[in-house]
Amino acid sequence: MRSIVVLISGSGSNLQAIMDRLAADNLDAKIELVLSNRADAFGLERAAKAGIPTAVIDHKQFDSREAFDQEMIKVIDPINPELIVLAGFMRILSEGFVEHYNGRMINIHPALLPAYKGLDTHKRALADGVSHHGASVHYVTPELDSGAVIVQGRVPVLAGDDEEALQARVHKIEHVVYPEVVTWFANGRLNNQGDIAYLDGKPLTQPVIIDQETVRT
Repeated sequence: MRSIVVLISGSGSNLQAIMDRLAADNLDAKIELVLSNRADAFGLERAAKAGIPTAVIDHKQFDSREAFDQEMIKVIDPINPELIVLAGFMRILSEGFVEHYNGRMINIHPALLPAYKGLDTHKRALADGVSHHGASVHYVTPELDSGAVIVQGRVPVLAGDDEEALQARVHKIEHVVYPEVVTWFANGRLNNQGDIAYLDGKPLTQPVIIDQETVRT
């Protein structure tokens, strides 16, 4: 059974999508812990309802990012997870934390990387008038939003879109692509070697593309 730890800060909608997929497909993987930096994160309730252990470490109680991250390591390491999933974890991780879990940590970013790293991705995409936007699942490296991209979920940018409408469309594709990547991991199809993502034993020179138009709803 492959062990997974999920880090959250908020509602946990991606966590729910992943939990649903693991349960529906009866995969050989288990979320061993959901950890949040916020005690009021609704995702903790989602996890508890599913019988998954939870923990809260309040980042405001620490003098530095490094001290907070070291406390997370103390909680995570006894589980020895094969995969750490950042699902709306709204903290920039220290280099030491990222290196400690090198090749074992993935994140989802609301843009088609390498475009629009950082914040305000939907606003920036609309300002640029791009035809497509979306979300990228990538391995985490010390450089923000720069690790090997595994999958991109693409959605069209429609005439009349505002940030809220575009964000809702991106969230919908996130709930497809993130569980898909976790499924590949659970089935032994996905790994990371030297900051290169491998799927079915072959390096991903380009991310797998999943278009909204091809997703059954």
